[in-house]
Amino acid sequence: MLHATENLDPSAELQSLLASGFPQRLLSVAGGQQAVRETGSGPAVVLLHGIGSGAGSWLEVAMQLGQGARVIAWDAPGYGESTPLAPTAPRAEDYAERLMQTLDSLNIQRCVLVGHSLGAITAAAFAGLHPERVSRLVLISPARGYGDPAREIQRQQIRSKRITSLETLGIAQMAAQRSSAMLSLRPSAKALAWVRWNMSRLNQQGYRQAIELLCGDDLLRHAPLPVPCEVHCGEADAITAPESCLTLAKALGASFNLIADAGHASPIEQPSVVAGRLAFALKESQTGSAQ
Repeated sequence: MLHATENLDPSAELQSLLASGFPQRLLSVAGGQQAVRETGSGPAVVLLHGIGSGAGSWLEVAMQLGQGARVIAWDAPGYGESTPLAPTAPRAEDYAERLMQTLDSLNIQRCVLVGHSLGAITAAAFAGLHPERVSRLVLISPARGYGDPAREIQRQQIRSKRITSLETLGIAQMAAQRSSAMLSLRPSAKALAWVRWNMSRLNQQGYRQAIELLCGDDLLRHAPLPVPCEVHCGEADAITAPESCLTLAKALGASFNLIADAGHASPIEQPSVVAGRLAFALKESQTGSAQ
């Protein structure tokens, strides 16, 4: 784990390491370009971030995991320098298609696929569509989504709240106000700064599309999963609460484990633990363990 230096910006050290140790690549894909970050070599682990984040959120996880694996993290379509998807309200299948193009461009035929928060919906959709490309699925604090007709009232409320916040606050103020909700009650200054930095880089169009995915899809629509799956959740997660993640895990037939001293953004708050869980998942994928 990295130790923050004493400076006015606790994320400055991480920004420097991001550029040198987890560099960005721009890939040509249908309709534009796709931004990814990559480090390490060996069997592939592909990381999908959540709605309020980006590829950089995986930095410390990737630096540790990259000692024994090829680690790829994307900026989802419409995030960072990745071209947005064509539909105004894309479905998980649209994100999955971009992910397939990304893996093909990187010559990755099979991987451990990891989805954090909203990234879990894309990961589950991709695994359902292309199980031959996924050796194991790991969902961290998965968002279920609000696409189930039984959740219509919640869907309307969440969509209205998210879009209103975007329009009235803007990205910078959203990042300033929402960052602490992503972490446990007593996060480090560095973790808080890194959540805020990643959130501050959101693009309006990509974020709006992600809101439509969150509100229009349902992770359980992609069940039963055709690949082994495991679910992890920060024990202090106030966004996708442990009870909700456990319910999802049971519905998916997946194992479930808590991550101590972590809120929703566990890859930032507890990167060593998350890297260890992913290294174990990679090992399990190579031995052919069912769960």
